[in-house]
Amino acid sequence: MSRQMSGFRAWVWQRASAVYLALYIAYVLLHLMLAPPVDQQALASWMGALPMWLATALFMLMLLLHAWVGVRDVILDYLKPAFLRFLALLAVQVFLLACGLWALAVLVRLL
Repeated sequence: MSRQMSGFRAWVWQRASAVYLALYIAYVLLHLMLAPPVDQQALASWMGALPMWLATALFMLMLLLHAWVGVRDVILDYLKPAFLRFLALLAVQVFLLACGLWALAVLVRLL
């Protein structure tokens, strides 16, 4: 049990990540509505500033965590054959890892 995410712990992570995702999206949309960037360079410099870069990196991490917890719970609840469950969980992990590496590569280019 200590190596796996318990039901309550997964619930807490799902809710905490949802709150961060909502706050980040609200902030970005509000900022873009109130002070839209004049060109691509202005947008890149805003996103490349360290506080915004860190917030975006945390957003990507929370998005991947949120997706993992949600999809993992659905797979564990509805896929009963152990081998199919294992394959589905492995496929989701590989996909989310690839998405995370891609997001990291994009974020590194912003710096």
